[in-house]
Amino acid sequence: MVTFEKKRLPCRDVAALFPPGLLNTLALVHDLLPGEVFMTGGTIRDLLLGRKPADIDLTVERGARDWAGLLAEKTGGTYIVLGREEDAARVAWQGLDVDFSSFRDGATSIEQELCKRDITINSMGLPITGIFRDTDCQRQGFLLVIDPLSGAQDLENEIIRVTSKKCFSADPLRMLRVFRFSAILDFSVDPDVLHQMSSQRQSLARVSAERIAHELDLIMASPRAYTTFQAMHECGLLWEILPELRAGAGMEQPSSHHLDVFDHCMEALHQMELVLTDPGLYFPENEDDFKVYLMAGGHTRLLKWAALFHDVGKPATYGINEDKGGRITFYNHDLQGADLFAAIAARLRWSKDDSRFVERLIAGHMRPFFLANNQRQGELTVKACLRLIRHVATHLPGLFLLAMADALAGKGENSPEEIEREVAGLFTRLRGLEKSHVNPVRTSPPLLTGKDLIKELQLVPGPLFRKILMRVEEAQMEQRLSTREEALALAAEIVRQNVH
Repeated sequence: MVTFEKKRLPCRDVAALFPPGLLNTLALVHDLLPGEVFMTGGTIRDLLLGRKPADIDLTVERGARDWAGLLAEKTGGTYIVLGREEDAARVAWQGLDVDFSSFRDGATSIEQELCKRDITINSMGLPITGIFRDTDCQRQGFLLVIDPLSGAQDLENEIIRVTSKKCFSADPLRMLRVFRFSAILDFSVDPDVLHQMSSQRQSLARVSAERIAHELDLIMASPRAYTTFQAMHECGLLWEILPELRAGAGMEQPSSHHLDVFDHCMEALHQMELVLTDPGLYFPENEDDFKVYLMAGGHTRLLKWAALFHDVGKPATYGINEDKGGRITFYNHDLQGADLFAAIAARLRWSKDDSRFVERLIAGHMRPFFLANNQRQGELTVKACLRLIRHVATHLPGLFLLAMADALAGKGENSPEEIEREVAGLFTRLRGLEKSHVNPVRTSPPLLTGKDLIKELQLVPGPLFRKILMRVEEAQMEQRLSTREEALALAAEIVRQNVH
């Protein structure tokens, strides 16, 4: 717990946030645009918590865009307008973002301005005009924090409170911001705030999809996505913003599962977070493979999305197989789920790359279990393994992280006893085949090209080209052929099959 004896900050710590010369440049801007300048928001919060702020938030009474424009001009930084209606702008310079905003909603003092923000821990300010000259900072020693809503005390108590009861009616997205900061800081949410959000949750329908998606992604990227999504569910927000999950609530599953569809999806998210914390604990023979894979930007966040939605297709594919004693079935729920998620991602204005990443994992999430079942029965073939490797390409580790989370989340009485060990062992086998059968083919010149098909078989370019070249590559990976002559013979056979 952080303890604040006095709400003040060492001047040197504040000045150290600015690259050399920037404070002097701000002094030159101030000569042209007089008025007090305040450091505000998350910058103050992070300083009080002993963290290095990611950027610098500055507030002026008026003319924020003028401030940003002049600073960009004098530093050579990039000027960026923020918001459509607010007087706010950003200067990006030497890897640092300096954001300027003016007093909002008729505020005439910094105290009034801070009280119009959303969360108390982000509603503190610091007057910094007096340190623009380097000598001034040496003289001042400490700067007193302006804290009209006891945000510093809330930091000490590790609790999220809002600035007023009108907070959410002014902007319903603030509900998600509450949960975002709770997730990032590992703070609890004040019970009264939870009650307010529960009663006003339907107003989230007024918020644009892009803004909602941004907050949800920040929550997913935090180490506490599961507990935060669970809290959003408990106060009624989750189904307002992700209604597709609701159909799984109360939907019974086969005896291999101990939870209904919705709770299983939530538990899969929980298990995914645990697996991502230490993949080597679950895949001891391939720890380095997963570390390298997870270093790629965004993979961790997208894997959590895949875990939450991996079974979203089950409600639409629910059935009862009377021939198997009334067994519950979800045939093709993986493919249906991928299609449903594509629509969800489109609604949230996701990028095509992110959407395809999650869709591919959802569509393929049952395939490791099919292979594990074949292996259990002694029927696993190299061809089947290679087909999966080719299907997921570079995302084989991601698919198996999802399979592990799925397995850990399903603990019904008829769940295979050692399914986690089987999943880990299967990944080791597939990784070995990838190195011995797939990579040598992919890194070598192809045995056949489209030009060969035209010259040797007198074919006209068309859809058959792709089929032939894929079949040849597949046969080469299976080590059924290794020469150009064998490849041409296979190509000719494929042509004869398609002609007749």
